[in-house]
Amino acid sequence: MNTYSTILVTGCAGFIGSHLADFLLAEGHTVVGIDNFDPFYDRSIKTQNLAGLLAQNRFKFYENDITDEVFWANFSENIEVVVHLAAKAGVRPSLENPSNYINTNINGTQLLLGWMVRRNVKKLAFASSSSVYGNNEKAPFSESDSVDNPISPYAFTKKAGELLNHTYHHLYGLDIINLRFFTVYGERQRPDLAIHKFTKLMLAQQPISMYGTGSTARDYTYVADTVQGIVGAVSYLRQHQNVFDTINLGNSSPVTLQQLVDTLYELTEQTPNIHYLPMQPGDVERTCADVQKAKQVLGYNPQTPLHEGLKRFVNWYKANH
Repeated sequence: MNTYSTILVTGCAGFIGSHLADFLLAEGHTVVGIDNFDPFYDRSIKTQNLAGLLAQNRFKFYENDITDEVFWANFSENIEVVVHLAAKAGVRPSLENPSNYINTNINGTQLLLGWMVRRNVKKLAFASSSSVYGNNEKAPFSESDSVDNPISPYAFTKKAGELLNHTYHHLYGLDIINLRFFTVYGERQRPDLAIHKFTKLMLAQQPISMYGTGSTARDYTYVADTVQGIVGAVSYLRQHQNVFDTINLGNSSPVTLQQLVDTLYELTEQTPNIHYLPMQPGDVERTCADVQKAKQVLGYNPQTPLHEGLKRFVNWYKANH
């Protein structure tokens, strides 16, 4: 992106959002951020994520909830591109409170889209999820595969978001790319996620709980690689008209849970102490992204091997806890 832009990032204080905002500001763009400091995890974590952003004069922050109609009615920033990351996150918590997920992830997205139509903001990169694939039998997962069988409320809200986006593209000409993220990890990762929880327990010399036999596999994607894909989508949207597409951002190299745990024990220099538990409802057996489309359309090129990404995470964790 040679020319500079004003980009709205919803969920800017979160894990991926704060990394994205850092990158966009470093590239010379102006970033307007929205976050509601959802109590899903401690506010201080997001405050820390924001600290470096708030020190920059090309960053403007709104503490608001995307489900607040009054906020959208009064929000008048001039935006060229929206990156919509704000959402209720997590598969397992969505089983406990599906209505909250429907409200934030579906109704909140619809309010954002309505604001875009009113303000004539035409460009949207939307954070979807590999969870929409459910227990897809075919690997790698391709964007052309059926995603009509989600197995968690979180997954169906993300599928619903993709469908909402298509409706607004069709009716109002919005240019939209749905980006399906595959198990993003790295520095600042949410504390409820496995790598963060495992590292914390290992360094405290506590046993870890592993669901299943360790054979489930995930396509772990380092956060800088995901950010590179999002920035590629922003660039593509700025340069093209009449866009509606859905693109995987993964790593195409699934790693079993057992391999992940073994690597973390090696990096934390701790003796394995594993408590095996039954598989959890809503969890999928494996994820594996076909990223050929991302490479062709967005110039996406994930660079970070799992061992290197986990090493950076462990070093960050030690420095910050």
